[in-house]
Amino acid sequence: MLVAVLALLMASYASSMRAYLDQQRHIASLRASIASSQAQVDRLTRERKRWHDPAYVRTVAHQRFGWVLPGEIGFQVLDTDGRPLDHPDSLSPQDSVTEATRPLWWQSAWGSVVRAGRPRVDPADVPGPVRRIRPPAQGGTGGSSR
Repeated sequence: MLVAVLALLMASYASSMRAYLDQQRHIASLRASIASSQAQVDRLTRERKRWHDPAYVRTVAHQRFGWVLPGEIGFQVLDTDGRPLDHPDSLSPQDSVTEATRPLWWQSAWGSVVRAGRPRVDPADVPGPVRRIRPPAQGGTGGSSR
């Protein structure tokens, strides 16, 4: 009789445990979905802020539509077949640019500024070692010659 009661209890606990584990998996998937949605909301919020910047709007209009401001001259580079060349340029989010992700052109430009602050010295312009010249010994003054 005791064995039957224990078997019944184990069967009921096993189904309850399975339901509990299924609920935990479902909660984990919902949390991942919430995190993904929050990241998308953050990305769209940053993009919305960028569209309030007139410089960004002007840049996008120039890149996407080829618009130019009055007084500017627009150019379009063509390949050998006469078709416009595509350009893979795009703007990155402002907070994602760090020292490690800066483009190489910025590093070389900054390096030239640093080198300009430390001009290279030509070895021919550097004076040689200074030779000490001793005054000639004066004879008969009572002093020793060395």
